[in-house]
Amino acid sequence: MEFLKKIVNWYFRKNSLPYWCIFLIDGVILMLSGLFSYWMFANWADLSQQIDGVFCSLMVYVLLSVVGTRVFHTYAGIVRYSSFIDLQRVAYANTLSLVLAIGVHFLMYDAPKPLFVPLHVRHLLVMFLLATLLMWAVRVLVKSLYDLTTFDVRATKALIFGVTSDAVGLAKNIRSQRPRRFAVKGFITTTSRYKHNRLLGERVYSLDEDMREIVYTHNIEAVLVSPQRANVFRENQELQNVLIGMGVSIYMAQGTKEIRADGGLLSDDDYEGYQLKEVSVEDLLPRDEIRVDMASVGELLCGKRILITGAAGSIGSEMVRQIAVYKPAAMMLIDQAETPEHDIRLMMKREFPDIKAETLVTNICHRSRMEQVFETFKPHYVFHAAAYKHVPMMENNPSEAVLNNIYGTKVIADLSVKSGVKKFVMISTDKAVNPTNVMGCSKRICEIYVQALDRMLKIEQLKQKPSSSSKKQHYYTQFVTTRFGNVLGSNGSVIPLFREQIRNGGPVTVTDERIVRYFMLIPEACKLVLEAGTKGNGGEIFVFDMGRPVKIADLAARMIKLSGAKNVEIKYTGLRDGEKLYEEMLNDKEKTKPTFHEKIRIAKVREYDYEQVAKDIDELIEISKQYDDIATVRKMKEIVPEYKSENSPKYEKLDKEKQ
Repeated sequence: MEFLKKIVNWYFRKNSLPYWCIFLIDGVILMLSGLFSYWMFANWADLSQQIDGVFCSLMVYVLLSVVGTRVFHTYAGIVRYSSFIDLQRVAYANTLSLVLAIGVHFLMYDAPKPLFVPLHVRHLLVMFLLATLLMWAVRVLVKSLYDLTTFDVRATKALIFGVTSDAVGLAKNIRSQRPRRFAVKGFITTTSRYKHNRLLGERVYSLDEDMREIVYTHNIEAVLVSPQRANVFRENQELQNVLIGMGVSIYMAQGTKEIRADGGLLSDDDYEGYQLKEVSVEDLLPRDEIRVDMASVGELLCGKRILITGAAGSIGSEMVRQIAVYKPAAMMLIDQAETPEHDIRLMMKREFPDIKAETLVTNICHRSRMEQVFETFKPHYVFHAAAYKHVPMMENNPSEAVLNNIYGTKVIADLSVKSGVKKFVMISTDKAVNPTNVMGCSKRICEIYVQALDRMLKIEQLKQKPSSSSKKQHYYTQFVTTRFGNVLGSNGSVIPLFREQIRNGGPVTVTDERIVRYFMLIPEACKLVLEAGTKGNGGEIFVFDMGRPVKIADLAARMIKLSGAKNVEIKYTGLRDGEKLYEEMLNDKEKTKPTFHEKIRIAKVREYDYEQVAKDIDELIEISKQYDDIATVRKMKEIVPEYKSENSPKYEKLDKEKQ
């Protein structure tokens, strides 16, 4: 037994046996199967007398089998990793070889009998059937020995969430890993139809069973969520709470590129591999997958000159990455933050070396510098993401909010018109809807300005006289605004803050137990911005379906459990200046219109006269330069009458003055 174990270990220490070794083994199997089939229909005496002729005939059949193995790539795989697909290939190869052997069988009747003893068709049928079974048996035996001798007792015991083909592919992929990181102990299904069944030899558990008992009894340490069932898992908050509460690690499986060596159709056996990522709280937030027509977006951006402001921020940097994929002619990336801008520069050189990208450290409020940029770069598309966004900071610095957010937007918008930019896309916020703080109001004024500017340009275009054949008609810049709420993991948002607080031992600070927010992934938000921005006709304020609201206190509690930290408390600090308990729902059907995408709608807002808006904003900018907070906010409330301050006593007085 020890000798056998040494042989097995020696074999499995090798990467794989060479092609000719496997063929030699299969050839011996064919020879033995042929001898057995001949003996079945004859007797030992006949076989012993004609052994040389029978042997020569069998050699011909073995050589014929090469055709089948080449056609069906029988030896393309590694025996120890054999799957059902590999067994199918063996069967197909032997079937083709049998057909060829039957054809050759009739030719052998004319061969000299002492040299060749032709086998009857029944001999050939038995021979190739038996050979196929034995070849299967050898491959199954080798695979079983490999699994037995390489089992790692230190592997993490895991259940796989899902019973679909990708879950099976994930389980097979895990079993083929060496050293084995996980030991699959079963599958979890959402329906009772597969309850108590077995998949790959392991039990299938239904969600109507007691998950606590299953985890405890089988000492389960991890749950691996298959890609196709990720959204279902996110929806099941109850199961998540059970697993997190019992200290079970949760991993999301992401399929990597799927490849077949022979270029054939893919099956669950052909998954090249999976990446298993331990979940963060972002992965567990319930949300629907967002599908965007990025192909049409790419057609519009390919070969164009793109200018992005705020390019080093959370949204801006993701916009840079997504746009760069579509190979624009050139990119001008503007931000005033030196270090993040340097990081973007290095990223572009590393990931997109063929794209001409210029990183510019400056403030968009520097009009003369911006004029120089627009004159030399001549962008086709402008994506305006630069803005101050922190509510408490802007509540205490309203003049800076006006100068950076409003004046900066006015500078970029005006220069876009002057330079003949095709489309200007502005990133706004849900806080601009019925604003209760300075930051939200500043963004609402930005929206008002670019909408009024777009409306004025459309009126000018309608006034244009029909052009003669010798003159081209002038087309004006289209202005599009996109609104969405909080994005997961953005700079300064609650999730990075909570992580830091948990890492430091707490407490985790939440402003109010009742506070809720809408969240969206940064890549998803940027995709919607690109689709809305490129497909918009100008003048629209596009709002995004942000999904369901998330209670911040629950988010904090879940992050603490996921981290495994002990004795970390949640501390309620009270609402900050200008902060709301509940954000406005962006996609309210009574206040919006449908569009080309189910997740994107158009906000119904009043129209403004450009001349009056421009006059009011110029006055606001001049007031803000005096750094008089009350006077600045008073003018903002005059421009946006629906701006009612909350949790900001010094500005709430202004609302009472108007009553």
